[in-house]
Amino acid sequence: MKRIFLLLTFMLSFLQLKADEGMWLLSMIKRLNGVDLKKDGLKLTADEIYSVNNSSLKDAIVQFGGGCTAEMVSKEGLLFTNHHCGYGNIAALSTPEKDHLTNGFWAMKRSEELPSKGLSVRFMVRMDDVSARINAKLNNNMTADERKNIIDAEYKLIQTENSENGKYTVVVRDFYNGNEFYYFVYQDFKDVRLVGTPPNALGKYGGDTDNWEWPRHTVDFSVFRVYADVNGNPAEYSPTNVPMKPKHALPISLRGYKPGDFAMILGFPGRTNRFLTSYGIEQMVSKDYPAWVEASKVAMDVMKKYMDQDQATKIDYASQYASVANYWKNRQGTIDAVIKNGTIVEKQALEKKFQTWALLPENEQIYGGILKDIQLNYSQISDRNVERNYSSQLQRNAKYITIAYQLGSLLNTYADQDEAGKVAMKTKVTDAINRVYDKFNVKLEGEMLNSMVNLYQQRVNKEVASPTLLSADAKNLSTLAYASIFANKEAVMSFVNNPDRLKIDADPLLKLANGFVADQRLNGEKFSKIDDAFAKNNRLFLDGLRKSQPNTAFYPDANSTMRLTTGKVTTLPERADRNYAGIKEKNNYYTDIYGMVAKHKKGDEEFELPQRFLDLVKNKDFGQYTDKKGFMPVNFLSDNDITGGNSGSPILDGDGNLLGLAFDGNSEALSGDIIFDPKVQRTINVDVRMVLWTIEKYGKAGHLISEMTLVK
Repeated sequence: MKRIFLLLTFMLSFLQLKADEGMWLLSMIKRLNGVDLKKDGLKLTADEIYSVNNSSLKDAIVQFGGGCTAEMVSKEGLLFTNHHCGYGNIAALSTPEKDHLTNGFWAMKRSEELPSKGLSVRFMVRMDDVSARINAKLNNNMTADERKNIIDAEYKLIQTENSENGKYTVVVRDFYNGNEFYYFVYQDFKDVRLVGTPPNALGKYGGDTDNWEWPRHTVDFSVFRVYADVNGNPAEYSPTNVPMKPKHALPISLRGYKPGDFAMILGFPGRTNRFLTSYGIEQMVSKDYPAWVEASKVAMDVMKKYMDQDQATKIDYASQYASVANYWKNRQGTIDAVIKNGTIVEKQALEKKFQTWALLPENEQIYGGILKDIQLNYSQISDRNVERNYSSQLQRNAKYITIAYQLGSLLNTYADQDEAGKVAMKTKVTDAINRVYDKFNVKLEGEMLNSMVNLYQQRVNKEVASPTLLSADAKNLSTLAYASIFANKEAVMSFVNNPDRLKIDADPLLKLANGFVADQRLNGEKFSKIDDAFAKNNRLFLDGLRKSQPNTAFYPDANSTMRLTTGKVTTLPERADRNYAGIKEKNNYYTDIYGMVAKHKKGDEEFELPQRFLDLVKNKDFGQYTDKKGFMPVNFLSDNDITGGNSGSPILDGDGNLLGLAFDGNSEALSGDIIFDPKVQRTINVDVRMVLWTIEKYGKAGHLISEMTLVK
């Protein structure tokens, strides 16, 4: 009870939260000073936002699939998230005959809702601060291994103490580069079913051209339902499961908004590096991200070549391509924004102030040489970091290497079994094979292997590169793969039916994969001491930075834990390089459906609208969803502080009603993961009225609306 009282006490200071930069843990709100948010439009009490004992806003917010956010919108387990968040699951449920990506999908009754294999959602039950507990056992004189062992042991104890014998998942995370520690208690639901999705022509309208840009006209949402067993507990998929009853479902506002209106977002932002030094930013934009961008583009070109040739391949690789393309544009945009916005110069000014403090007699012993040490660390790991970026894209996209490695040890074990052992293992082996070769294009993967290894050989410094990859014949690796046990599903199943340990040991693709993984492991060991020193130096730098500014409220970097950010509906100045032709709401805080139609280009994959959509607009069949001024809203802007992982997050008014779904940022602020610039950083949201209109009018699924609470 004491713990719960303390959390609520922390939250009582929430009403003094500054509506500004920061993704805040709810129990950290006490650190802030600023304007009274009641004056900005917040009407909720602290207990209505976060409570352990009673239903609150946090009970309607879920982590969706591990990489996005979603929100419960009905007492029958219905949730909204972005179309691009559900994209991989929608693709997995699609075939050329039932192409839900291209055509959309709407379940007209619950028996038609489609189980999404492997998809889960995570509810946060509670959280608590264990910094004092863990830090009491640590000191700066420990080795990295000693520190890690103590932290790991405490993590395990905390998890055991709070899991209630496995009922909950308990995650302990470090914050502020390892200076503080918090644990989070979650409940995971694993039966999640697709209920509805607009077609790509709406859900991805604008494609890569409009991605990260404003103005936007994208209907970026999808609808799923969470199921539980008859007692309301998490359960694997079963036809007997029933819709789960969330503790809270968000009411949906049809009232609209205007510039200056209060807006807040709760979600699970993935990763920021706001405390990265100028040396780290320089490494990132001059070496790391250019490597990522180049490798991503090579992979995209290979996928696109084969996707354009075959509809089945287009469906099978749609999610992978979209993910790679999204980060490709993000990374390049980050490089451009950092250079344009003078981010490195700003960091250098901050570091100069820090160094003045660090050289004071009482601080110099611990903090005086930290920045110099961090600079040295970057010089030591620069080439290794570049290798990691090329390597990560190779591993992500060249499936032949990952498949051979994943299946190799399993098949070795299988081949060593006696007949009874083989019978016992065969189902497990077969399931693994079916999983990794699901939606696998042999020719595409052969060319991908050649292209990615060839790029790696050309770009990576030989001092840090994998000897195995350097010695490979990159032009002919596809031939090697096609002759392998792992060439395709049929070839590997043939081995399963006639296992031969000598044959698998001699397999050239498996040798390549195992050699590459072994090289990566050795490289990690080679740099382990430098990495340990780097981690310690960054921890001490942030510790000193906070001490040097005792009157500043420091928020922690995002790390996929639930955060709250506040702001307002706002505008973004017009840019000379953006096309506003035919869009009457240019330089405004919203876009409407007529601007969407103005972008329509018949035959253009990114900008062609379905005829049914065009007919509905022509007939002005907007129902109850038009704004009081008469426009049919599509997207709108706010100045909330978000990042990747916030996709699908609810943007809420001061009463906690749903205004829309956050789905993107703007290219002017793609340096936002490193430094927040209030002048240009914006969140792009899909208006919930457009979501409801698409469900009811376009999808003819008005029965779903009847589950929701609408605030008019």
